[in-house]
Amino acid sequence: MDAQKEALRRIISTLANKNEELQNFLETVDNTLTGLQEESCRVMSELEVELDKLNSALNDKGAELRCVIKEEQQRKEVELQTQLSEGKGALLSCEELLKFANQTLTITNEEEFLKAAKQIKERVTMAPAFRLTTRVAVSENMSQFTVDFSAERAGLHQLHFLPVPRAPEIDVSSCSVRDNTITVAWRLADEADGIVTQNERYDVEHRKTNCDSMLRAAGEACWEKIHDIRESYVTITGLKFDSQFVVIRVRARNKTAAGEFSEPVAMETRAYNFGFDAATAHVELKVQGDTVTWEPQGVKGHDPRLRGKENKSSSRSATPSPNKTAGSRAGRDRFAGESYTVLGDQEMIGGGHYWELRPLVDWKSFSVGVAYRASLGRFDQLGKGAGSWCLHASQWLQTSLAAKHNNRAKALDWPQPQRIGIYCDYDNGHLLFIDVDRLRLLHSFRAKFSQPLVPAFTVWCGGITIATGLQVPSFMGNFLSTNGSLSNLSQ
Repeated sequence: MDAQKEALRRIISTLANKNEELQNFLETVDNTLTGLQEESCRVMSELEVELDKLNSALNDKGAELRCVIKEEQQRKEVELQTQLSEGKGALLSCEELLKFANQTLTITNEEEFLKAAKQIKERVTMAPAFRLTTRVAVSENMSQFTVDFSAERAGLHQLHFLPVPRAPEIDVSSCSVRDNTITVAWRLADEADGIVTQNERYDVEHRKTNCDSMLRAAGEACWEKIHDIRESYVTITGLKFDSQFVVIRVRARNKTAAGEFSEPVAMETRAYNFGFDAATAHVELKVQGDTVTWEPQGVKGHDPRLRGKENKSSSRSATPSPNKTAGSRAGRDRFAGESYTVLGDQEMIGGGHYWELRPLVDWKSFSVGVAYRASLGRFDQLGKGAGSWCLHASQWLQTSLAAKHNNRAKALDWPQPQRIGIYCDYDNGHLLFIDVDRLRLLHSFRAKFSQPLVPAFTVWCGGITIATGLQVPSFMGNFLSTNGSLSNLSQ
């Protein structure tokens, strides 16, 4: 009995599920039917509007052509009426003169005859009949206004519904990736078939991915959209390359219909991406995204003069003591003392890498460069040891700019840059600092790197922000010789 009840419950559950499924199906069909009726009314209304526009255009054109014919007719009629009026006046004058001449022939008095003959001669000379041309000014021919709309009628017979555009084809050979900008070009699929399509605009979508396969699948990021593109190409700017590829697809769109998307194409967008390693940040440095700010702890942190006095009374000098420069800071990675340092979280072990730094408005002192992670002790400052290279900028008390390495500094005679580009070529041992706004090489280091490098930063009083995910910019070629060396750059 219980088993039968359980079986019946399963049947009831199955029937209930099927009943719900059928209800949903019927609701879907009903909604589809309603939508079909509404959509049919919409397109029928649009058809009537277009036909009215076509008829209106035809009527307007007909009125224009009729007006041209009537204007020509009126012009010719005016000229003919003028000739007709002048001809009638000349004929009447000629008949009167003829009658007078015939009467003169009957005069017997010689004196009167000679007088009348003289008058006739003078009147003949001035008679309108002899000054009026007998050539018709205009002809009745109006053949220049003959029309033949057979081609247009054939075109009207070919009127049809607007076709859905075919998917374009991305022209990979014309696409480029440069300076964090992607240029995409495409061609219409109909061009190869000799078909001219009226595509009013295009839509381009792109998204980031770390895999160049299964490009059509829903991926790691949503599509970013660019609409209303009029040309068959687009340039996408302002990109941060924090993925290996950017997938791009394009579709054509006409008045109301959008076609299928093209086959997606993956553009390689490798770049150096890193963030601040908050675990290494000095206790008085606040890491927030791509920004580091100095937030002193207590009064001594606010007043450098007090810190200076403390330094004089303490046994610690600017050069860290040997027991604080151990290579590895296992268990105590956070910088301390007067280092005010934070490191990047991604190592460089080969190839070229580029990133940029901007000081915040209220900055007083900062350093930027690279370092061997293991070579920095908790109290070490950048540029003090053999394992770190940096550019140091300060506008505390006096303005200064210097390149530092292995406890040696070289003063640089250049205004404080507001945007610094850092280029590290690990394999060739090059480290360049660029004033990006002025495209000026500030300084270049040459070294034989033997350990993994990390970006390194020092911030005191103020803050900095970094930009990563950048390709090595094309302007770097201005600072490198054709063989890729820096032999033409002074140290």
